[in-house]
Amino acid sequence: MDDEYEKLFRRLNPPRVVIDNEACKNATVIRADSANKHGILLEVVQVLTDLNLIITKAYISSDGGWFMDVFNVTDQNGNKVTDEGILDYIQKSLGPDACFSSCMRSVGVIPSLDHTAIELTGSDRPGLLSEVCAVLTHLKCNVVSAEVWTHNARAAAVMHVTDEETGCAVTNPERLSRIKELLCNLLKGSNKSSAAKTVVSHGITHTERRLHQMMFADRDYERADDASDEKQRPKVNVVNWYDKDYSVVTIRSKDRPKLLFDTVCTLTDMQYVVFHANIDAEGPEAYQEYYIRHVDGCPVKSDAERERVIQCLEAAIERRVSEGLKLELCTTDRVGLLSDVTRIFRENSLTVTRAEVTTKAGQAVNTFYVRDASGYPIDSKTIDSIRQEIGQAILKVKGNPEDLKPVPQGSATKFLFGGLFKSRSFVNFGLVRSYS
Repeated sequence: MDDEYEKLFRRLNPPRVVIDNEACKNATVIRADSANKHGILLEVVQVLTDLNLIITKAYISSDGGWFMDVFNVTDQNGNKVTDEGILDYIQKSLGPDACFSSCMRSVGVIPSLDHTAIELTGSDRPGLLSEVCAVLTHLKCNVVSAEVWTHNARAAAVMHVTDEETGCAVTNPERLSRIKELLCNLLKGSNKSSAAKTVVSHGITHTERRLHQMMFADRDYERADDASDEKQRPKVNVVNWYDKDYSVVTIRSKDRPKLLFDTVCTLTDMQYVVFHANIDAEGPEAYQEYYIRHVDGCPVKSDAERERVIQCLEAAIERRVSEGLKLELCTTDRVGLLSDVTRIFRENSLTVTRAEVTTKAGQAVNTFYVRDASGYPIDSKTIDSIRQEIGQAILKVKGNPEDLKPVPQGSATKFLFGGLFKSRSFVNFGLVRSYS
């Protein structure tokens, strides 16, 4: 009955979207009004973020049964949004036509015959992703897209793979079971007590939101009592406004793309409702202010809950921080490409802090953020050597290696690809034990 009532309410009160390129001098103003429901703010922010728009200001109010918000957005170059295709997509995605299609933008599994989705979570360690790619290549799977995050000694990845022979999703149940078994053993490594998880499905999820959910479930927000990097963390504060029964969350951090999405995603998945919010990210520092309650209608009830909210929001912001030198690779896609590239990085003692792998029209377009495994600035000769091996025109450098600052030697949080082992042998398949 609640679902039928919601559909009726939305039919009688359809969403309204107004896009204005005249109201603000340096940004496009998007006003969206709709019937209120839990998660609606995330749906709107997700649409704008997926279009790679930069949100410079936002005002949000959702008291009662109506949701009203205003966003100031620009394109990647800081200009107003004038592309008619993008503007039309925003109207269709947030306007009346989107009333009953919001599930397509939420996290879930949507059947796909194009690829098989693999979700991985486990302890980060040297060479992990190289080993994962080697296993998939051995099993005749091609990685067509992937996104990998590391944070606080944990690693998470969402990978889309196809069958090497057919170019379609892997459908054989026994083969899928074998993939899951080998990867789960690989994630556990020699430490059989460590938490590791592998999920294989034929579906489409929103990759970035899924990564947040996976790392949150893996409790990557828990950290040792070490204040050495406290100055680098976002400044998060939570206080209760007792007159209004709200908890007020304020966040100050360095601005970057998708910051608002990361924050709202985490609040939503922690089952908090945002009633009002004010976002200002026009300068190098971003300020976010949220008035929230839990879905049970209560503000934050205890110091323990308050500390958990702070830790989870810090983690949400830190997961996507791209430390290191940015390398972009563009070449014709082929089976085993990602495995070969990560091997070359490892052999040159580079460790990768984050990776985005995509395939478009047969072209592999990959982005890596790398650091020297020893913690020192990357030697330009190392980059030259890597580019010569991969191809000068294939691998582009974005940034200056000499500008990188050292990181503590032996840091356990940036070991996704690893740079400590130079052997070309990734994994001994004969020694992988069965998993139950």
